[in-house]
Amino acid sequence: MTVAEMLSRISSRELTEWQVYEQLYGPLGGERDDRLAALVAHTVANTGRQRRAPYPYDDFLMTWGSGRREQSTDEMLAIVIGLNRAMGGVDLRPTSQG
Repeated sequence: MTVAEMLSRISSRELTEWQVYEQLYGPLGGERDDRLAALVAHTVANTGRQRRAPYPYDDFLMTWGSGRREQSTDEMLAIVIGLNRAMGGVDLRPTSQG
């Protein structure tokens, strides 16, 4: 489902309720699945471990996009313009000609 479809189907109130639910009970979707899989792997790996410190849970948790900083809108626009140009596209934005 695209963001536009979601916004046409879900009210602002319901979206806010889902956000509160996620804050109270943990992430929804893929991140929740990653955490559950990490918990299973952590448990299995530590079950047969004898007399040594257990592997930390965080060692089994996937970290997506780590080390990347958030881009500004100007940076994102520059990337899109560059990709558009590289693919032979035309910039249809209005120009400010006086």
